Amino acid sequence: MKYILIFTILVLVDLITKFFVKNLFVLNQLVKINKFLDIAYIQNFGVSFGLLSGIVSYWFLIIIGLIVVLFILYLMAISKNKLEKIAYFIIIAGAISNILDRSINTYVVDFILVHYESYYWPAFNFADIYITIGIIVLIISFFTKSEENK
Repeated sequence: MKYILIFTILVLVDLITKFFVKNLFVLNQLVKINKFLDIAYIQNFGVSFGLLSGIVSYWFLIIIGLIVVLFILYLMAISKNKLEKIAYFIIIAGAISNILDRSINTYVVDFILVHYESYYWPAFNFADIYITIGIIVLIISFFTKSEENK
């Protein structure tokens, strides 16, 4: 039960922030937060960093996303490592949130811009942060698992 609550909170935080950005900002509007962080409403019609934008339909990306989620669920089900299961759980929350966003809008709302002077990292959202954290935890779980096997 607590996992359903955590999952729901993660997805809602992402979708609510995207909703507010979409409804309070003008497309491509940039709001400076500090010298390293801006908020901007960006429509991402592709996958990570806008790859495949305009090349494949949003339905194709939704179907591929769902297939990936099902595969990650399978990996989570067969895993015996608790840290690995947590990593998969966090990745799935981010993936589902982006899939829902794409289903609603035909694109994913990105809005966090991190930069140093004129060097910008591509825009991202909370779901992307969840996926990144999940991957980092997954890598850590692989190292701790290999240490346990020694």
